[in-house]
Order: sequence, then C-alpha cells, then structure tokens
Amino acid sequence: MTPAPLKAVPAPAESDDLYEVRRKIYPRAVTGLFAGWRWTLVWATQLLFYVLPWLTWNDRPAVLFDLLTRRFYIFGLVLYPQDFIYLTGLLIISAMSLFLFTAVAGRLWCGYACPQTVYTEIFMWIERKVEGDRPARMRLDREGRSLRKFGLKSAKHLLWIALALWTGLTFVSYFTPIRSLIGSVGNLTLGPWETFWVLFYSFATYGNAGFMREQVCKYMCPYARFQSSMFDHDTMIITYDKARGEPRGPRSKKADVAALGLGACVNCNLCVEVCPTGIDIRNGLQYECIGCAACVDACDKVMDRMNYPRGLIRYTTQNGLANHWTTRQIIAHALRPRVLVYTGILAAVTIALFAHMLTRVPLKVDVIRDRGSLGREIEDGMIENVYSLQIINTAEISRKYKLTVSGIESARVASESVVEVPSAEARLLPVRVRIAGGSAKPGTTKLVFQIEAVDDPAVAVREKATFFVPR
Repeated sequence: MTPAPLKAVPAPAESDDLYEVRRKIYPRAVTGLFAGWRWTLVWATQLLFYVLPWLTWNDRPAVLFDLLTRRFYIFGLVLYPQDFIYLTGLLIISAMSLFLFTAVAGRLWCGYACPQTVYTEIFMWIERKVEGDRPARMRLDREGRSLRKFGLKSAKHLLWIALALWTGLTFVSYFTPIRSLIGSVGNLTLGPWETFWVLFYSFATYGNAGFMREQVCKYMCPYARFQSSMFDHDTMIITYDKARGEPRGPRSKKADVAALGLGACVNCNLCVEVCPTGIDIRNGLQYECIGCAACVDACDKVMDRMNYPRGLIRYTTQNGLANHWTTRQIIAHALRPRVLVYTGILAAVTIALFAHMLTRVPLKVDVIRDRGSLGREIEDGMIENVYSLQIINTAEISRKYKLTVSGIESARVASESVVEVPSAEARLLPVRVRIAGGSAKPGTTKLVFQIEAVDDPAVAVREKATFFVPR
C-alpha cells in the first residue's frame, strides 16, 4: 500500500534565506486523557531511571555495568562480554517493537516515552511553575530588563541545572556504584572519566530539554525522516477531520452552524498553541508531528464547551477517515500483513531470548591447548598434553568444580581435578591430560572436557578440544 505522505509547512516564496530562523514556541499547558497518559509514562520511566541505581542485590547494586571488570549485573543475572548475544537480541526486540508500534499507531515512542519528550515535558513543567503558562511567558520575554525578570529566569535555570546534574550523576551511577559516586563528589575525588560523563550528560539534558526541544525532533532525530516508510493508510495517526471541521470560523455557542455555513472548527488555534513542535495539525500529516495528542485533548475540551461531539481531531487512520469506518473496522484493518510479520518476529525473538536466559548455565569454560608443547611422551610410555582452562563462575555463590575428560578411553586428568572458583570470578587453570601409549593414533584426536559443579550436577559444561599424539 502506498505510504501516507508526510507534509512540511512550506517556507514563504519570497524568502531568500538559506535557513529559517527559529521561531520560539510557547506550548500552552493542556489536560486530558492523553496528557494523563503522557505524565504516567513520565513518572514510570523516571522512577525506573532514578531509583534503579539505589537498589541492591546480594550486597551490590542491583543494576551495574562494571566496565573495569567487564561484568554486567542485572539483578540476579551476571553477564560477561561473551554474552554479547543478549545485547544483540535486545536491540532486535527494540527495533521490531518500534517498527510494530509505528506501523499500528504512528509515533507512540516519540509522543510518550522518548527521553527527549520526557525531559522536555519535565523542563516545561518547571518553566510553567516559575514563569507561568503561555501568555505569561510571552509577556515576560517581551519585557525589558528588570529585577523580576532576572529573578524568574535565574530561578528557572538553576532548577534546570540542578535536575540536569542529578540526571547526569544518575546516568554515571549505572557504571559506578551510586553511593561511592556521591561520596567521591562530596570528597572532591571524582575521577576524570566520571567527571566528564556527568558533565557531558548533564549538558546534553540541559541543552536538549531546555533550549533545543522541538529542534531535536525535527532536525536531529533520524526517526522523523524515515518514519513514513512504516506508515500506510491503515496506520493510526492524529488527524483533523476536514470534512466535519471546514469551513472553520468563530461563532457563539448558541449560533446556528448550518445557517452560518460553518464546520465544527471554531478556529480557536488551541491545537496549535498546545503543540510542542508548533505545527498546525489542520494542514494534514506532517513529519514534525511527534504523536503526543496534545491537540486532541485541547480540541475535545473546546468541543465540550460548544456542545459538539468530540473527535474533530482524533486518533484514526486515513482509510478510516475517508470511509467513515467505525472503531471496530479500523482495528480489523490494523491486522494487516506487515503488522502480523512484525508481531511474529518480535514474539519469536523475545521468547527465544528469555528462554535462553532462563535456561543458561551459570558457568563458562574456555579450553586452550598449550601451543608450546604439542604433546610429549613421559614415564611408563604415557602421552601428555597441557591445556589452559579458563573457568568463569557466573553465579553469585562460590563453587567447586570437578574436571573429567572423555573421548579417549584411557584419558585422565593428571593435575588438580577439583577447583574452587569464587562467586562471579574467573580462574585460569593449567591442566595436564594423559593417555596410555598406543590408545590413540598419531596426530590429533577429539577430546571432551566435562566441568561439573560438585554441589549441583545440573551446572555442567562440556567443551571440545584435541589431543595430540606425536609420531
């Protein structure tokens, strides 16, 4: 199906500028169903972000990405660089989720959960509390220099900076335990890399949410540019019902709309005033629209005051709007091939990833044969090979492991066969394996190492190797 076109508001024909000077946007506060959902996601994501570093698990942070020791702790799960496949699976799940949500209902991620949207919403809330709503902020910016204006602006920026610094500190606490991090800040002993990333992330939060705002969504985020490839005429988007709303024009609440020849739109422009990117949704679908539905909440309130039916601006599809479909018909057409394919891939990858994580053995073993000594004949005519075994105990309890070998009938471990490895630690162990002379042909023969936990036989790993017999 042909993707739905995304429109951009054209620049004035007489303009010879190479770029458009930014017009500052003053979004008006709005309440309603979708505003409530947006703030629910703000609270949910930020509680998760700010609280997780303070949680503990087995006397350590519950979530910690320890780059120095190359261990990544996620509650009871300890991951190593060898577990990179899990990150790959997580990225695939994230990408497929984005494709699925976009194909079904447009830019849900952008409108409700994207960090840029979330922090812009928080910063604008602080701005409104300090400077007032849209009209008050516009008057304040038009004022000349005054002590009142300086005080309000300073208070706003101090609150922004405090929040940005705490956000930067929280971000770094996912890599350095937050209690030691705060102690280092208090003692002025914070390391250079921690200092850099705290300030960098703080500056990015302060600049993006406080100043750039919609510019990030419109010009810096690549998603705005390629989203149309995931849209079609059955994708739910925020749409203005032009057939019902036009011709627009002001009128009194008691006016006879039919006699005046007007549509339902009273041309109040509230849909534009509440938009965080400053677009007019009545001009059609535009790539700048982040799908926050603020215009829907604003328009529904106007419709309520005028005693008109809600839904002049609403979530619907282009086919649904053109064909006057019911909600059930719209939902039925949403289950189209691309949605089913995205859902199938997402379900398969998610089930496979979590099944593998739940059934993984908390033990990793790497076997390396000593290249400096391919094989040697010792007393009693026996043949010996030397190996290096790296045993990684990924469980958070200390364990003893028993080493055995198989594959050659007379093979046995001639060195330490029981080894203890502390919790979440690795141990490099030299291992000598011997076979009776004549029990294997000259050259290489397959050998299997069996490493099994003494206290739990289910925790076991088999690793293949080769045994070299000199000619």
